Amino acid sequence: MASAPENLSFEAALARLEEIVRLLERGEAPLDQSIDLYQEGDRLKRLCEERLKSAQARIDAIALGPDGQPAGTRPFEAQ
Repeated sequence: MASAPENLSFEAALARLEEIVRLLERGEAPLDQSIDLYQEGDRLKRLCEERLKSAQARIDAIALGPDGQPAGTRPFEAQ
């Protein structure tokens, strides 16, 4: 893989993770390569989870007005 995981977009990281899963499920990679793929997949999984949590926090920060329509945002507070 050419790019460091943190430099990938969510979509690119997810696509690479799906590719790794397919490779591991086929069971054709040698043991050392399988271990490397598993470790890369684990890093990508954690990266995707972090990005999803961040996106959820941004969505949660959207304030709705009395009519149920978005009325702006409120400051994000990390938990």
